[in-house]
Amino acid sequence: MKVKIRRELLDYLLELARSFYPNEFAGLLREKDGVFEEVLIVPKGYFGSKSVYFDLTLLPHDESIKGTVHSHPSPFPFPSKGDLHFFSKFGGIHLIIAFPFTYESIKAYNTEGEEVEIEVVD
Repeated sequence: MKVKIRRELLDYLLELARSFYPNEFAGLLREKDGVFEEVLIVPKGYFGSKSVYFDLTLLPHDESIKGTVHSHPSPFPFPSKGDLHFFSKFGGIHLIIAFPFTYESIKAYNTEGEEVEIEVVD
């Protein structure tokens, strides 16, 4: 399996991760024609240095939301137990962007926490 994401969006996500550092940030990924094109920043949440909490009931009903993204202020882009629990509840593709917030520090995972290849498209 492979996930496709626009380069402009990926660059924006990296910039968001840098600007929230040392805290985490979280967002929802919108897909159009099989490519992630847009991020919606999670409304009203707690953005801390070790986790992000938000109320799933506040999320909009939007059929184009097919994934999530969040940052890790550590250099480890691997899902925690909490991440895996969230993945199982939300579904879709989940990006984790780890410090130092470069292309090499981004990983994508499916609902089961298995790594998925990322294809950057222009």
